[in-house]
Amino acid sequence: MSLLVIDRDGVVNQDSDDYIRSVNDWIPIPGSIEAIVRLSRAGYRVAIATNQSGLNRGYLPPAALESIHNRLCTMVEEQGGNIAGIFYCPHRPDENCSCRKPDIGLLQAIESELGDSVAGCYFIGDSLKDLQAGQAMGCKPVLVLTGKGMLTRDQLDNGDSGLTDAGDIPVYDDLERAAEAILSG
Repeated sequence: MSLLVIDRDGVVNQDSDDYIRSVNDWIPIPGSIEAIVRLSRAGYRVAIATNQSGLNRGYLPPAALESIHNRLCTMVEEQGGNIAGIFYCPHRPDENCSCRKPDIGLLQAIESELGDSVAGCYFIGDSLKDLQAGQAMGCKPVLVLTGKGMLTRDQLDNGDSGLTDAGDIPVYDDLERAAEAILSG
């Protein structure tokens, strides 16, 4: 089975500048759950890597984040898919941790817990931080235009990304389209 990493907010679910604070705020982007199911059923081990500074900012308690992640997993499982693991960073940017994307701690945790290298795997995200973290660990970054994706595409187009070979990063409208492209080879 091949490993595949997906960011959460803006890729799987609608993002909010006011933070996703409860399971009621967590709204899947149309087609995203089905995309995860299709990838999982095709043999990919899907891992979620997400920055969740709302925890340390006091915007949501750990139980609320757990409820959100349980809902995500349940929705995927009800359709015959599986999420191998959800990995999150609870820190604010000013805490300078090693797990907050664009740093690589979440990807290292995925490798450690799932016993598989992320090198060469797809990392689907909507932000420059996702692409940077993925590239730093040897992943194949994929950009979706949902969430912060259009802003990120502009950064790539303007050469403001700090990424090597930024022009070679595939760009898709959403997770559903990215999954279709990955599955079709």
